[in-house]
Amino acid sequence: MTPEADIVSTRYTKSVIKSAAALSYVEAQARMDDSRLMDPVTTDLRNMNSLAKKMRLRRIERGALTLASAEVKFQIDTETHDPLDIGMYQIREANQMVEEFMLAANVSVAQQILKSFPLCSLLRRHPTPTKEMLEPLLRVSAAVGLNLDVSSSKALADSLDLAVGEDPYFNKLIRILATRCMSQAVYFCSGDLSPPEYHHYGLATPLYTHFTSPIRRYADVIVHRLLAASIGISKLPPVFQDRLQLTSISDSMHRNAQMAGRASVELHTLIYFRKRPTDTEARIVKIRSNGFFVFVPKYGIEGPVYLTTRAEKGSGEWYVDEQEQKIKKMDGSISYSILQTVQIHMEVVEPQPNRPKLQLTLI
Repeated sequence: MTPEADIVSTRYTKSVIKSAAALSYVEAQARMDDSRLMDPVTTDLRNMNSLAKKMRLRRIERGALTLASAEVKFQIDTETHDPLDIGMYQIREANQMVEEFMLAANVSVAQQILKSFPLCSLLRRHPTPTKEMLEPLLRVSAAVGLNLDVSSSKALADSLDLAVGEDPYFNKLIRILATRCMSQAVYFCSGDLSPPEYHHYGLATPLYTHFTSPIRRYADVIVHRLLAASIGISKLPPVFQDRLQLTSISDSMHRNAQMAGRASVELHTLIYFRKRPTDTEARIVKIRSNGFFVFVPKYGIEGPVYLTTRAEKGSGEWYVDEQEQKIKKMDGSISYSILQTVQIHMEVVEPQPNRPKLQLTLI
């Protein structure tokens, strides 16, 4: 790379990496921030971070979206493996630095395998959302006095950057809502679509694949095999002729990994709150006919708050105003609106034997 983060050349090879250090994101960030440290590892980190910032800026200028999801981080007891603490996962510059180089590696590998195997390369695309898909986001933004331009990914990215309110979590909440309006990115085989359809909307790149996480996903293992075959290390297995099977297995394995991750978070959340009933503040993120969904910033988790019981549902006591994104009592005495801050009580209950769940109730 040049000092301006332009890629000069790319080499693909089977190699052994001799690590100079093994650092967590927190440790890497602490090194970069400590001006007293001038050792080779810290200097390398700072140089890489400088390149990553330029790469990131270029991506954003192309229209890449910085979206958000509710990610939870647990501190685990090393002996009992029970969660000691829970909170929203914090993204640091060190995380973003690694992300930029991972994205660059993925794009480079996509180019290499597509050049070698134009009909059976496993790639990843993200379809452009339709106007109808973005309607819920536009309704919410209009209700809170926000004007979002969704004419292109660049216009949406710029609008999201300007979406700031008095609430420190406002921008993150809007980005979470924007993420939910998007269709999922999907795996596909290059021979099944034409190049314009390869586009990845969220990353604003014409070509993308998953190469960097074979410990977590099946698709990356396939991509490693494609890359190995493309540089003559091994032959391509015959299964690569069955393009439909490749994409369906990759998608299902990816989905299974996501579900396992969510189930793990749900389990650890239940263990944490089982003996810790808590009162905290939350933000309303979705209005329903019998209540609303809230996001709890302190813990990075989300759940439903019911204003009526199942038996009362449809009794007409509450009604939803879609236009204003509010749920109101019929007599006009109380209303709750989207992104409003509410106080809730969080407690683990067991409505059925051996089926505990985290219940959120309005205080």
